[in-house]
Amino acid sequence: MVRVKLLGTGKFLPKQYTSAEELDLRLQKPMGTVLKTSGVQSRYFVDGETASDMGFQAATRALSAAGLTLDEIDCIICASGTKEQAMPSTASLISEKLGSKARGTPAFDIDCTCLSFLVALDMMSYALDAGRFEKIMIISTEIASVGLDWNDLESCSLFGDGAAAAIFSCTPDLEQSKILSSSIETYSEGAHLSEIKGGGTKYHPRYFLESDGAPHLFCIDGKKIYKLSAKVLPEFVSQLLKQAKLTIEDIKLVIPHQASLPALKLVRKRLNLGGNQMMITAPKYGNTIASSIPIALHDAIYENRIERGDIVLLLGTSAGLSIGGIVLEY
Repeated sequence: MVRVKLLGTGKFLPKQYTSAEELDLRLQKPMGTVLKTSGVQSRYFVDGETASDMGFQAATRALSAAGLTLDEIDCIICASGTKEQAMPSTASLISEKLGSKARGTPAFDIDCTCLSFLVALDMMSYALDAGRFEKIMIISTEIASVGLDWNDLESCSLFGDGAAAAIFSCTPDLEQSKILSSSIETYSEGAHLSEIKGGGTKYHPRYFLESDGAPHLFCIDGKKIYKLSAKVLPEFVSQLLKQAKLTIEDIKLVIPHQASLPALKLVRKRLNLGGNQMMITAPKYGNTIASSIPIALHDAIYENRIERGDIVLLLGTSAGLSIGGIVLEY
């Protein structure tokens, strides 16, 4: 058990709303193709916004929701699977936009692709519980659209851009908010099932012209990821709940990474969830990588799907293949 309290959240969606029908036209596909392929009715793409722009907007909204000012934040973490630039950290660029009140506050990135927010919360919760920090802000800001292969219908019809931020503190005395259990596991047989090979030292951009940019585009084998996830998910969740001394019936809401509609159906089926027990946002936003969990968490709060004292399960997979979960008493 780790005594951590969620104080407030904020989200930001870029200005370019794109419906499934508009994407059909862009891809020169028959009407209904994108919706049938991905199940995503709408998504948002950047139109001039940068990752740090979106992160800044989400951060200011989270501060407002928490009733805090920036000088009350002790640490700024950007938890994203995509970076604005190779260096410095995206957190540093967000800090720059936050202005002079962020000066001196530590800012750094944590990256576990789609699980970055969950991993950042897990790791930083111990720093809060130990008193290293009093209040932290975790920001996930993702621009998936720039790295999509627009010839690959499976991936380009699924993803969207967006950002969300959440502020956490150590739980005050006499309050009950806490992390009941958490776990992260990696199954490296899935290491190459979802990847962008370029951008690092192996396939550095300097060696690829724009006409030969394939290593820098996202590629995925959705069927193999689905198969591996289906194999490891039930036992993973069983152990996570056992650690928390709970059953799945005790969970008010499961907030999963919005990987795809088939993946969400898998979670519902394998965990035997009730009809209103899972938060699904993929049809509205698509897969927004690491920001999908905090965006869904934000919407769950503002739609009154969860209240103080409710037990929430944050759950997802990421490239690697990793699987992670947090059982949280909100």
